[in-house]
Amino acid sequence: MPKMKTKSAAKKRFKVTGSGKVVYAQAGKRHGMIKRTNKQIRNLRGTNVLFETDGYNVKKYFLPNG
Repeated sequence: MPKMKTKSAAKKRFKVTGSGKVVYAQAGKRHGMIKRTNKQIRNLRGTNVLFETDGYNVKKYFLPNG
């Protein structure tokens, strides 16, 4: 069996923490900031942890080596 490749897109979007949780950057901060309220912009800062089941699927199918 050949080695399983990590999906390049997932490599850029997700990171696995030491405890095995999957962290992602929040969406909605790339452009169009003028439309958003300051509260929205403030709340979109930083990263979030994926739900357990979603994190499991990301690790299994997209980040098998990570």
